[in-house]
Amino acid sequence: MRAVVQRVREARVTVDDELIASIGEGLVVLLGVKHGDNSSDVQYLVDKIANLRVFEDDNGKMNLSVLELSKEVLVVSQFTLYGDCRKGRRPSFTEAAEPTEANALYQQLVEGLTNLGLKVQTGQFQARMLVEIFNDGPVTLLLDSSRMI
Repeated sequence: MRAVVQRVREARVTVDDELIASIGEGLVVLLGVKHGDNSSDVQYLVDKIANLRVFEDDNGKMNLSVLELSKEVLVVSQFTLYGDCRKGRRPSFTEAAEPTEANALYQQLVEGLTNLGLKVQTGQFQARMLVEIFNDGPVTLLLDSSRMI
């Protein structure tokens, strides 16, 4: 699984001109699922996302997590994180998981973050979404469960 995590001032998702999710300060997680990902990949990312120390403490150091500060999280499914652009000009998405498999793991990740007590909003799986992200910093990190130690 891959996650692009951005610290945000605010973010929102619109589908067909209807606002379906919005958060204030917190994290936006753009999540990609590949073939073969499983619950251990989900748990790895849940722990990483919740405990990433990307918010500033009183000394201006990135030393606090979304969990410690009870900030909000917006999770948006994004299969294009597994787009392979090495050949030709059109990305190949053969590594991306099939929708049924991807949605099940996406829902597990949302549930895992929610079970930690975080306020979690989501995009709409398989919808064409307008995602507005007001990146704070900017702070953007890439997490990949295939690189867990």
